[in-house]
Amino acid sequence: MKPQPSMHIRIREGKDFATVLPALLFLGIFVYYPVVQVIRISFTNWNLINDNYQYVGLKNWTWLFQGSGTKYLLNSLKVTALYTLGELTITIVGGMIFALVFNRITSSFSIMRALVFLPKYVAMSSAAVVFIWILNTQNGILNFFLEQLGKDRVNWLGDRNRALFSILMLTGWRTVGYGMMIYIASMRGISKTYYEAASIDGASKWVQFTRITLPLLSPTTLFLFVTTFISAMKVFQSVDVMTAGGPYRSTEVIVFMIYKYAMEDFRMDRASTTAVFFFIILLAITAATMKVSNKRVNYDA
Repeated sequence: MKPQPSMHIRIREGKDFATVLPALLFLGIFVYYPVVQVIRISFTNWNLINDNYQYVGLKNWTWLFQGSGTKYLLNSLKVTALYTLGELTITIVGGMIFALVFNRITSSFSIMRALVFLPKYVAMSSAAVVFIWILNTQNGILNFFLEQLGKDRVNWLGDRNRALFSILMLTGWRTVGYGMMIYIASMRGISKTYYEAASIDGASKWVQFTRITLPLLSPTTLFLFVTTFISAMKVFQSVDVMTAGGPYRSTEVIVFMIYKYAMEDFRMDRASTTAVFFFIILLAITAATMKVSNKRVNYDA
């Protein structure tokens, strides 16, 4: 027969539960309840123009995967994937390169690191407005420099083949410094004895980088990959301010498409259905990434 817990233990457990209760209530009201509501709305025909709605079963899901919404979904997934790949490359590869260049303990390098990292603190909406001016076809400073070099003006935001790249210019300006600082912090946590032993054995700088630095930075790379991936997949502000999804839907990422369904078409049912599907994609890819990466990440540092 199991011994019954004493009154003192029960009181302590009650106090512990009361401590976390406000946080649980907050999550329940502002996180889990809205998620349940979005799932429920995806099975209705709710239009904001009309207060009345009915449950329509899988009609919205059929529209998304087999109806007129399929081509727009596939286009948005393609655009989102390209943007995400671009931001991952900028943050991880660019951040690593900047970290290797600026990983010096001197005042001048500290100032340069600060200048590279500073754009992270600039609001995305404000930065997007500035980049609209920089990339302006007629009066933009970037086209001005191109003309000085004898090149033709480029329609950065109006050309469907360049618009997404133009948004990635803004993304790179804001995020590469963040990746740099994370990598520098991690590099300074690697013991110097690894490099000293490798130097005694005659290993070159490249061998030290590939055999010591990269493997021991794998936890940091995993962290940057997961956080950047989630952030990139949810991109909205830069697209909304700079291109509004255009031209010809060439920058219409999936979050912006959800916004259009809800706020321009007033179709909360279709917006909710797309949002639920998007949530499932994020959950599945993140879980798969964590499962695969944890087997290959080195935590010896």
